[in-house]
Amino acid sequence: MSTRNGVYAAPSPDGIALMDIRSGRGQWRFLDPVGARLWQKITDGTPPATAVDDLTAYWHGKGADPAQVRTDLTALADDLERADLLHHPAPAAQPDRTEVRFATPVPVRAVQQLAGHVGLLVALLLLRVLPIRIAVAGARAATFLPGRAALPQEAEAAFAAVRRAARLWPGRAACLEESLAAHLAAALTGHRVRWVIGARFIPQGAHAWIEAGTAIIGQDETDRIWPYVPALQVERSN
Repeated sequence: MSTRNGVYAAPSPDGIALMDIRSGRGQWRFLDPVGARLWQKITDGTPPATAVDDLTAYWHGKGADPAQVRTDLTALADDLERADLLHHPAPAAQPDRTEVRFATPVPVRAVQQLAGHVGLLVALLLLRVLPIRIAVAGARAATFLPGRAALPQEAEAAFAAVRRAARLWPGRAACLEESLAAHLAAALTGHRVRWVIGARFIPQGAHAWIEAGTAIIGQDETDRIWPYVPALQVERSN
């Protein structure tokens, strides 16, 4: 889900991850269930002091030291406020994800391979030279290129083209670069995929991927896509 001012939230029973793309390469802030509950109360409209009082009373009823709870919650609320992370979240669609399609060799036509090279070059420039918010803006702009929603096999071809192109580039293209490049490569060949950045909590980590319909595309078999929770999603709304 998105909050205002370039902050995105990935909620989970294990806590909440906040992604801030307002500067640099983006920053993640992970809150445990206690911190997530405080964040949620405040962003739902409860004044911070009242939220701290309510949660202090709640945890006191569970046997916790109220003085320590109040100190910890007050410090967290102040920290989140200084970081400008206390915004009411806007509702975001959460498409059903029913299938993880692992990366496998698939046929790639010459035009798709060319798009893979172009997509990777643009993704590397956007993510390694400019602030990530510019990359997000570029990804959103690409959704308005002429085309239709990609079928899973078409998204797989875009991803495979990027992986092949990456072998010729110095350095390593991580999931963020690969997924954005695949999103752009698909758009250049008249197809639209969903670009997603999300987080998991146990262990804590962030990940980026593409989707076509309900399918998650191009995961390595050693990578457990779940329980990654989407925070930022870029796709055409119509």
